Amino acid sequence: MRAAVLHSAAGSLLLAALTAAPAGGAPGEPGAAERRGAEVAAARAAAAGIRFGDCPDADELPGSMRCGTVTVPLDYARPDGRRIELTVGRVRATGKAPGGGERAVPRQGALVYNPGGPGASGLHFPLIGMVPEWKRLAAAYDLVGYAPRGVAPSAPLSCQDPERFFKGPRPAPEQPSEAYKRERAAEAAAYARGCAERTGDALRHYHSLNNARDLEVIRAALGERKLTFMGASYGTYFGALYAELFPGRVRRMVFDSVVDPGPEMIWYRNNLEQSAAFEHRWRDFRKWIAAHDDVYGLGDTPREVRGSYERASAMLAERPAGGTVGPAQLQGSFLRAGYYDEHWPHRARALSAYLKGDPEPLVELAGPHPEAAEGAENSSAVYTAVECNDAPWPTEFEVWDRDNTRLARRAPFETWDNVWTNLPCAYWRAPRQRPLDVRTAPGELPPVLILAAERDAATPYAGALELRRRLAGSVLVTERDAGTHGIAGGPNACVNGHLEAYLLAGRLPARDASCAPRPAPRPAPEG
Repeated sequence: MRAAVLHSAAGSLLLAALTAAPAGGAPGEPGAAERRGAEVAAARAAAAGIRFGDCPDADELPGSMRCGTVTVPLDYARPDGRRIELTVGRVRATGKAPGGGERAVPRQGALVYNPGGPGASGLHFPLIGMVPEWKRLAAAYDLVGYAPRGVAPSAPLSCQDPERFFKGPRPAPEQPSEAYKRERAAEAAAYARGCAERTGDALRHYHSLNNARDLEVIRAALGERKLTFMGASYGTYFGALYAELFPGRVRRMVFDSVVDPGPEMIWYRNNLEQSAAFEHRWRDFRKWIAAHDDVYGLGDTPREVRGSYERASAMLAERPAGGTVGPAQLQGSFLRAGYYDEHWPHRARALSAYLKGDPEPLVELAGPHPEAAEGAENSSAVYTAVECNDAPWPTEFEVWDRDNTRLARRAPFETWDNVWTNLPCAYWRAPRQRPLDVRTAPGELPPVLILAAERDAATPYAGALELRRRLAGSVLVTERDAGTHGIAGGPNACVNGHLEAYLLAGRLPARDASCAPRPAPRPAPEG
């Protein structure tokens, strides 16, 4: 997830002063019309169910994976108006205990999953049941994933011609000039204009509150009396909105790598906090590379590794690798390594090879892949629409410039890239929502499980602490001194033990718990 966020006292005052459309839209209590619309849509979905058959890409999928569609209102305030279809994937519970034997495992219903984004698809999530760490859950649950509204093939959004989406090679200045800022601001305004022109009035209905309502309709269509849900990254935010809107419909919920749901944090402030956190992860990565200087030869201290990276960036500015990889493409590839430790070895190897005269590994990792342009453009459009629609944003570039110039002095690695990603929200044409103040009282919501890595940069750890505070009875399990984004069902047996105890038996630790970090990745030598 590219969660968003600001960091200044002035920013808080600014956000409070900005105007916002209420979550509702009908006279009286905000959201009343949408609540009624969600009830109508859920009743229709329960009656219709889901007719599962071949998936859109059936030739590439195992036969156990089946797909269907669920119809939801575009605008929940008008459930009899325009409707769209969400594509849902499912693999039935196997009922078989891992490791063989004859013991049957009772089915516990459907486990619905969202991987985050905004803009990511969970349609193929059910296939994860083939991974050893997921087999016990796959025995007890139908694994269900779906493409959220706007994400292909669910009424896909687009903001520009996909053939124009990959722009490169590009610079990545840590201290951009005034001329470069004006250029990027003009691009952001044009992108926002493209979103409005290509989607029209429907654009306003792609936001997190509607994603939460869509989840309620999917629950009903699956025939589940109550929802069992796992959300990762951005999925934790609209999962929290679901808990606020439909607490009585929750059976069990897992929040993995948590967005801070505080209304004042959505989304400008969250993005600033993310940029600050990535500076620490960038140092973690450099420290790991330095520890393997015998393999990569990039320096035996984090500072020396940074020097190697900066030398490569300068060389790419002079002569892009493969004609497509410039400093921005290098930075983007290394930023992705901040999400997942397992990306570290191959990024380090590609940088090492490039500085030794072989650009091919770097071009393969960081270069644009034209065949992926359509999906990448769609994902970017949904990300932008949801975050821009969800909340007020500063509308004057001077505010962005002031806050991020200050932040870039201590956190230069991601700061300006994050600005360019989110800046269309300054020029957004659709009405904004007002974020909900997510809070549940004791007994209002069943106990939920929160998972977080202590050094996660994409969703900083403070967000997990905040969600735990807001959801009464929730329990937090922390992977200590670790930074991989998304820890459920990975290589950490301690984390997986807590996950399985909760989802299979409804059992949570008596109090917050912690797990030792996963093993550090092994270096990948050249060749």
